[in-house]
Amino acid sequence: MELADALRLDGAQWKQLAPQDPRLKELRLLYRDEVGLIRDRTALISQLRQALYEYYPAALEAFDDWTVPFAWAFVVAFPTPEALLKAGKRKWEKFLHLHKLGRPETYQRRLEIFANATLFAGSTPVANAKSRLAVTRAKQLQLLEKQLGEYRTEIQRLLAQHPDAPLFESLPGAGEKIAPRLLAEIGDDRALFPDPQALQCLAGTAPVSFQSGQIHRVYLRRQCNKFLRHTLHLWANLSRDCCPWAATYYTALRAKGKSHAGAVRALGQRWLKIVWKMWQTRAVYDADLQGRNQLKHGSWVLQLVTKANAASKR
Repeated sequence: MELADALRLDGAQWKQLAPQDPRLKELRLLYRDEVGLIRDRTALISQLRQALYEYYPAALEAFDDWTVPFAWAFVVAFPTPEALLKAGKRKWEKFLHLHKLGRPETYQRRLEIFANATLFAGSTPVANAKSRLAVTRAKQLQLLEKQLGEYRTEIQRLLAQHPDAPLFESLPGAGEKIAPRLLAEIGDDRALFPDPQALQCLAGTAPVSFQSGQIHRVYLRRQCNKFLRHTLHLWANLSRDCCPWAATYYTALRAKGKSHAGAVRALGQRWLKIVWKMWQTRAVYDADLQGRNQLKHGSWVLQLVTKANAASKR
């Protein structure tokens, strides 16, 4: 009944949906599943670290980053402090060289940690039980990393087949991970977003305004494409490292009192205007052109940065 009433009142404004490109549909599903697998990897790493904390502090001290495969390989090769000591220095050195961990600043330190692996280690019952869990999680991570590699290969294959791939690959900071996500979520139907604001609303960067009498409120947009919003947030943050105007814009917003999340969201809002224009004209990103445009239309940003720098020197 409500649908029929909506059709009667607003049906003239409704647009016919165009069929989706099968490549984009598959690309979207693949990358979303990849994101889910990355979350699973994060959970497994947390569980592995917790297991090691209970019986194997030397392993946690020797390796700071547990997102890398060589840390998991270490647990599989030397599952307990006793096994590490029994293996001996020669096998320690072989492991470090095999995984290209021979940097002078960490090599000797790790050997010293290995030599004192049993200090503050868990009791034998705890080590026997938790080492099984640690090895299980490490092997699961190794298998999951292999599967993620296959996902990335297939995602890149599908991305290369689409004519809009060069457009998204040219965006600063997008890289091989963010570019296919942006393409998959935005799509290739130019009629779907008649103006930049339509795309900004979909991505959740455009705020929601409420006004009743003299009351005016601005809220974060909750109803949006959550995958696109998350992707845009990651990309906008990464763009600060390789795009001068993006870094300047972010710094200016922070100087005005914006939080990190708010500044990144505002930067994403501005990026979407550029992406929409590129997308409509099928033009790749031109750093010089965008730099001139930002200077022409965003001089207030440079003024704020200048003031912030001057204030910091007082």
